Amino acid sequence: MTSKENVAPMQGIDSSWTPPGAHKVRLVQNAGSAMQKSMAPPPPRQPLQAGTTNTPLSSVSGSGRVDAKQHAAVGGMQVKAGAKPQAAAAHTSPSESAKTRRWQLEDFDIGRPLGRGKFGNVYLARERQSGYIVALKVLFKNQLQHNNVEHQLRREIEIQSHLRHPNILRMYGYFYDETRVYLILEFAARGELYKELQKCRYFDEKRTATYIASLSRALVYCHAKHVIHRDIKPENLLLGLHGELKIADFGWSVHAPNSRRKTMCGTLDYLPPEMLEGRDHDSKVDVWSLGVLCYEFLFGDAPFMAAGHNETYKRILKVDLKFPAHHQVSEGAKDLIRKLLMKDPKERMPLNEIFSHPWIQQNANKSCF
Repeated sequence: MTSKENVAPMQGIDSSWTPPGAHKVRLVQNAGSAMQKSMAPPPPRQPLQAGTTNTPLSSVSGSGRVDAKQHAAVGGMQVKAGAKPQAAAAHTSPSESAKTRRWQLEDFDIGRPLGRGKFGNVYLARERQSGYIVALKVLFKNQLQHNNVEHQLRREIEIQSHLRHPNILRMYGYFYDETRVYLILEFAARGELYKELQKCRYFDEKRTATYIASLSRALVYCHAKHVIHRDIKPENLLLGLHGELKIADFGWSVHAPNSRRKTMCGTLDYLPPEMLEGRDHDSKVDVWSLGVLCYEFLFGDAPFMAAGHNETYKRILKVDLKFPAHHQVSEGAKDLIRKLLMKDPKERMPLNEIFSHPWIQQNANKSCF
């Protein structure tokens, strides 16, 4: 994972620190045995947190706590109790400050790839000192610069590192070297929801209702913090050890207090009419995406899927919503989908009303409420 390619540091990121020399990273030969360690976040070190300088990883938190219940071991082994993060502004003791330092690649054992993307890869990783398991997202600066998406990465870090919710993947911190940026992420043991949906083809109503309620809860939290995700789709959702859903990718998200946005972004199948028409949009775009997801979970395909992009585009603008006759889905589920996929954003069901919808009440796991 080392490279001698000399790429200028990303604009907007402090370039005064560079790790010494090439790192010799020992591969985790058996990723399964690594997973039998704790999946709690690494202990305090000195990562570079978004918007702060030299903030210990353990100190960047809100209401979330890391405990054995949230980070159970794979394979039945007992879990070490994770650190209990404090508020972001908390101060460390002099003795702790003396011991903490910035993260670097040699702090981790790198295991098997978990996923590959346009700008880099994600690996299973183990923090050497503690044995804590994380996912390490490795992004190449030259690819980010070539595609002019450095601003997206900065925004993703700024937003995701400050979110604390059981249905949102944690970002514990980041660090960088001359050629790469590394994001330290929570490890979602059951992987990508997209692959699970491909395997199952579609989900039953109880599972779908549980996922939709979980996502609604996470989006209520995001919107309360003025964060619009704008790219909710199966590829951006992961499953935790107990099957809990986690929003994972905030690359298109935006922090937009008291304002409306106009940039068209995201994936066509999940875009609402107001985005396609170039009109201003707000947090209601996430409600539309939730309706698309609910349909796809139950029927196996996106609701406005067509032979080509132009046809899909036209179907979305007309809200040409059809339910396949050969696929038996309850009227309650269809009713919720219709209320989420309204062309007028103001007429879409508010997120906090989804929990009281009869179909959600009857089918979703009670832990979602």
